[in-house]
Amino acid sequence: MNDTVKEMMQAIESDIAYTYSMTGKKKFSEDVMKAMEQVPREAFVPAHLKDQAYYNCPLPIGHGQTISQPYIVALMTELLQIESDHNILEIGTGSGYQSAILSLLCNQVYTIERVEELSDVAKQRFKDLHYNNIEAITGNGYTGYPLSSPYDGIIVTAAATHIPEPLISQLKPGGKLIIPVGLSGMHQELMLLEKDLDGEQHVKSILGVAFVPLINDPEPVEHLTKNQ
Repeated sequence: MNDTVKEMMQAIESDIAYTYSMTGKKKFSEDVMKAMEQVPREAFVPAHLKDQAYYNCPLPIGHGQTISQPYIVALMTELLQIESDHNILEIGTGSGYQSAILSLLCNQVYTIERVEELSDVAKQRFKDLHYNNIEAITGNGYTGYPLSSPYDGIIVTAAATHIPEPLISQLKPGGKLIIPVGLSGMHQELMLLEKDLDGEQHVKSILGVAFVPLINDPEPVEHLTKNQ
């Protein structure tokens, strides 16, 4: 582990300790922390920001979007409690960084991005970096991706005003959905929805966050584009 990655990991651990009273997490799993170490974050940020890639903060990636703070990426991943046979849906591909983290932990990642330029770059990035268990879709993530549902976990990397019903319906019994909820520029809460084996929903707030807004576009989702 080089020094910049080591500093990022130390910053994540510091934030874990700082937010323990809110998250109830004294530490994150070894698998999640190992994935955070392994994914080359510098490959997912614009060239002029590569020297800041491992700072524990969000960075702009163009089109009004951001790559999330490493601690938040780790936290949201941890909350999903991913197992190796899980299929995960991500709403908001962005640069593809969160997708790459997820791909090291699960069987298959489906990720949707509404900004075509970002989606195209992410698809090529997955191919170049050999993340072969990620399937990227360009389109409206608000409605999810029913074709490959239900999912063991769903992660949303943009803030909605409420938890979209289409996403809840695409979550397996026993599955978890993690999503920021709140208005852009105002207070937002990271929410964890768990669907029990009887299909009942249990929702709790984890901590305050700040995300770009989730947009509900009228355009249909494109056909699945495989990165192979």
